[in-house]
Amino acid sequence: MRFLLRSKIHKAIVTDENLGYVGSLGIDEDLIKKAGFMIGEKILVVSNTSGVRLETYIISEKAGSGKIAMYGAACKLIKKSEEIIIMGFELSDKEINPKVVLVDKDNKFVKYL
Repeated sequence: MRFLLRSKIHKAIVTDENLGYVGSLGIDEDLIKKAGFMIGEKILVVSNTSGVRLETYIISEKAGSGKIAMYGAACKLIKKSEEIIIMGFELSDKEINPKVVLVDKDNKFVKYL
């Protein structure tokens, strides 16, 4: 068994941050569905801006909002306006064809990669 990439949102822009909120990453509900993520799922977040990598979990933001929000202590590592990649993995003994979603500067779906 290996951990394989299952879901990815590529080139998302962090639109909000809230240090006082109990930690997580808020993602537009439409993007959660397009990428095949689940609410509460553990994810790896990588900043293309700073190179920082962190693990957290997903909460849902309003569908169609384009909102990608860093919450809690993660705000100290990845800031508003940074470009990020959001990845989910699955433990499997078979190859997985991951859903890789490309978004525009407003975090709107462009295409599957």
